[in-house]
Amino acid sequence: MWYTKTINETVNELRTNINFGLNEEDVKRRKEKFGKNKLAEPKKESIIIRFIKQFNDFMIITLIIAAIISAIISYIQKTGEYIDSIIIIAIVVFNSIMGLLQEYKAEKSIEALKKMAAPVAKVRRNGKTITIPGEDVVIGDILILEAGNFVPADCRLIKSFNLKIEESSLTGETVPVEKNADIILKPNIAIGDSINMAFSSTIVTSGHGEGIVTEVGMNTKVGNIARMIATNESPETPLQRKLRRSW
Repeated sequence: MWYTKTINETVNELRTNINFGLNEEDVKRRKEKFGKNKLAEPKKESIIIRFIKQFNDFMIITLIIAAIISAIISYIQKTGEYIDSIIIIAIVVFNSIMGLLQEYKAEKSIEALKKMAAPVAKVRRNGKTITIPGEDVVIGDILILEAGNFVPADCRLIKSFNLKIEESSLTGETVPVEKNADIILKPNIAIGDSINMAFSSTIVTSGHGEGIVTEVGMNTKVGNIARMIATNESPETPLQRKLRRSW
C-alpha cells in the first residue's frame, strides 16, 4: 500500500532517484522483470468456437438431451409432435447467442480500457526529462504529470502543485480529485481517497506534479479491472439462472 509510505520510503524501496531517475541498465532490467506497461491481449477465438463453448453447461446439455429424447419418442410413436423439441432447441440457441453477446460486451470493455492508456509519457532518466512511449514506462520511473496528460501508470506522488486528476475511469466520479503528495494515509482506504497517488488511465485536469511509478501494466488498478473482465467466466444468461433455481 504505497499511499501509507513516505516519499523517502518509496524512493528507497523502489531504488530510484528523484533528481536523476533511472539509468538505461535499470530500465532494461526492470522491463525484463515486470514486462511492458500495457494491458494484456485477451485470447482470441473464432466465433464458431465461442458459440460451441456456450453449450458447455450441464443444464444446457440436459435440455438438449431432453429435446432429442422427445423427438425420438415422437418419431417412434409416429405422432409427428416435434413442437416441444423445436421450442427447446430454439431456447438453447437463443441462450447461446445471449452468451456470445455478453462476451462481446466484455471484449469491448477491455478495448475501451486500452484506449485510455497514455500513448506517451514524460519521465526523468539519466538526469534528463524525456518523452517515451507509454508502454516503455517501468517501475521506479520518475513521471512528470501536466494538465491534459493521461497518467501512464500507477504512481506515488512526490510533488503536487494545484494538481487535480479526474478518476472516473476507476471510481465513476467525474469531479477531479485534488492531490497532495505530502500526505501519508492510513491503510485500507478507497481509490478515490488515495490523494497521494495517481493511477493509470486517469487524466490530469489542472496543475502539475511528479510521481514514482509503483505499478505497471496488468498490476495497475485498471489492469486489475481488465484481468477480472478477461478471466472471470461470463455472467449467466437469464435461462441459466432460471434453470439453476429450478434445479
